[in-house]
Amino acid sequence: MASVTYKNVVKKFGDSTAVDNINFHVEDKEFLVLVGPSGCGKTTALRLLAGLEEITGGEIQIGDRVVNDVAPKDRDIAMVFQSYALYPHLSVYDNMAFGLKLKKTPKDEIKRRVSEAAEVLGITDLLQRKPRQLSGGQRQRVAVGRAIVREPKVFLFDEPLSNLDAKLRVQMRAEISKLHQRLQTTFIYVTHDQVEAMTMATRIAVINRGKLQQIDSPQNLYDHPNNLFVAGFIGSPAMNFFPAKLRKDGAKLVVDSGDFVVALPADAAKKYEKYEGREVVFGIRPENIHDVHFTPPNIHGETISVKVDVTELMGNEIFLYLVNGKNTFVARVDPRSKMRVGEQAQVMFDMDHVHIFDAQTEEALH
Repeated sequence: MASVTYKNVVKKFGDSTAVDNINFHVEDKEFLVLVGPSGCGKTTALRLLAGLEEITGGEIQIGDRVVNDVAPKDRDIAMVFQSYALYPHLSVYDNMAFGLKLKKTPKDEIKRRVSEAAEVLGITDLLQRKPRQLSGGQRQRVAVGRAIVREPKVFLFDEPLSNLDAKLRVQMRAEISKLHQRLQTTFIYVTHDQVEAMTMATRIAVINRGKLQQIDSPQNLYDHPNNLFVAGFIGSPAMNFFPAKLRKDGAKLVVDSGDFVVALPADAAKKYEKYEGREVVFGIRPENIHDVHFTPPNIHGETISVKVDVTELMGNEIFLYLVNGKNTFVARVDPRSKMRVGEQAQVMFDMDHVHIFDAQTEEALH
C-alpha cells in the first residue's frame, strides 16, 4: 500500500498550462476524488501519476519513491479508464488475466487472483463470456477486475462511470465504495460529477484551470467553501449568488443587493463587521430558502418578496425558480408548498447558513 504526493507539479502542452503548480498529499488507503469542470486538468494530473504524460516541473512520489522517471509498468499502479478497453476476441477470464500473463505470473496464481476478483465483483458466472455478450455495467466490472488482479499499491479511476445510465451509475458508485473498504488500498478517482465526488470520497480535491482550489472532506467543502468557484461547483442545485454591499442600518449589519436588504444575525455581524462598506457576493444554498409557511423552527429568518417563475415538483421536494428585481435564483422547498407559477409570494432566507465572498478576489470572507 502507498501514499501519493504531488510537489509543485506542472504540466505544459506548448504555451498552455494544464496543471499549474499543484501540491497535495494522499494518505495510504485514502479515497481521494479529483473533481472539476471539463478541461480543468484533473485527468492530466492522473495521467502524470500513471506515467502516461511527462512532467514539466515538480515531482510525484508513490510512497517514498519519486516516480518522475519510472516507467508506467514499474510504478505499481492500475488504471481504469472511461472506455472499458476490453479485447473483444478474449473471454472475460482472459481479459482479466492478460496483464498477469505478460508478467509471466504462474498459472495457479493467475487463476487465484482472477477468481477472487470475480467473486468480489459478482462476475464469476461471466468469466467464459466475450465482452459483446455483456451489458455496460458488466463490462465496467470486468475493467475494474482487470485492475484488481494486479494487486497494485494505487488504483486510478478516470471517469469510469460516465458511459453508464443514471441508475447503473448509482449502483456502481456504491460498489466502488464497498470495493475500497474491502481492498483497503489507495484510490484516486477523477470525475466532473460532483454528486459522485460527494458520495464516494474520503476527501475531495477541487481543480479549476489547472489550479487546486481546495482539498477537504466532502462536508467541509460543502459547509466552508474557500472561494466562489468551490461554492458554486459543489452542491446541486448550485448555490445562489447575489452581488451586494455590506452596510450598517442603525445597529444592524445588512446585506444590500439593491433589490432586497437582509440583516445578518448578531454572531455573523460580529464576524463581518470589519468588512462594512465592502462590495461582496452574497451566497445562499437553495435548501436554505424556505416557503414562509414551512420554515424550520429557531432560525434567524429574513423575508423577501418574489415572483414564482418556474416550479419543478420532485415528489419529496419542490424546486422553485424565483425572481426578485434583477435577481433570479432557486429555492428547494417543502413538498407541501402551495406556491405556483406567476404568483407573488414571500420566501425566507435562513441567515444562519449564508456565505459572503469578496467581490474582487472571490475569496470567502471570514
